Amino acid sequence: VQLQASGGGLVQPGGSLRLSCAASRSISSIDVMGWYRQAPGKQRDLVATTTNGGSTNYANFAEGRFTISRDNAKDTVYLQMNSLQPEDTAVYLCYAGVSGRTYWGQGTQVTVSS
Repeated sequence: VQLQASGGGLVQPGGSLRLSCAASRSISSIDVMGWYRQAPGKQRDLVATTTNGGSTNYANFAEGRFTISRDNAKDTVYLQMNSLQPEDTAVYLCYAGVSGRTYWGQGTQVTVSS
């Protein structure tokens, strides 16, 4: 599975961004897809996941601000991020889990700064 992440950029505090993760195959056959993030010098943290059964899961810091969704017709998973704060600055990486294997996209940089 190849994943292409996009949508990152520079945004002011309180702003919004929508990240996209396009897959090279039908995402309806992918068990789980989601997003991690990694800031410089910090560990990689889970942000949100969505399963092909429709379940979603969020990190505490994402709950209420971020929304993960999937468009099976476009084979794309989205991460809508609202009320962004400087501490959300990181490289956001999408991933896919299929039959016990994990695939990663290349990441997209999100910078929240005034």
